[in-house]
Amino acid sequence: MPEIVTKYFGPIEYREVDVVHFCRGLPAFEEETEFCLIEPPASAPIVFLQSVRQSSLCFLTLPILVVDPQYDLAITLEDLQSLGLQPGRPPRIGAGLTCLAVIAVTENGAVNANLLAPILINQRDRRGLQAIRIDSIYSHQHPVTGFSDVEQGDACS
Repeated sequence: MPEIVTKYFGPIEYREVDVVHFCRGLPAFEEETEFCLIEPPASAPIVFLQSVRQSSLCFLTLPILVVDPQYDLAITLEDLQSLGLQPGRPPRIGAGLTCLAVIAVTENGAVNANLLAPILINQRDRRGLQAIRIDSIYSHQHPVTGFSDVEQGDACS
């Protein structure tokens, strides 16, 4: 099995079928197109999005419904096609679609979630993208409660 030598978790073995492919990368990291989801039970519900190629690149995320249980998913037709989802059927979070919010920890310890541009993953074929909403009903700095004890050094990237 291939192995990633990560900065935060040490060496981790993974299966190729578990790699999430981002054909356009992520904004500001367009060259990074392959990531693994790392979900240590002790850190639940936190999900780490670890680059396969770059050991020091790891994003801290939460399932979007943990942050906002009433989150209203909006996906453009282009993003639906990029994910390989049927345009005629609106996708539902959890029904074959993973939706993650990228988390940022400020210097003063405040924890914010980016609800404006969630990470979407088609669970069937492991295609992913960061879907930037065209409306502005959500913020990229949505306060997250219950995680104020996260230290800045604990967060990836």
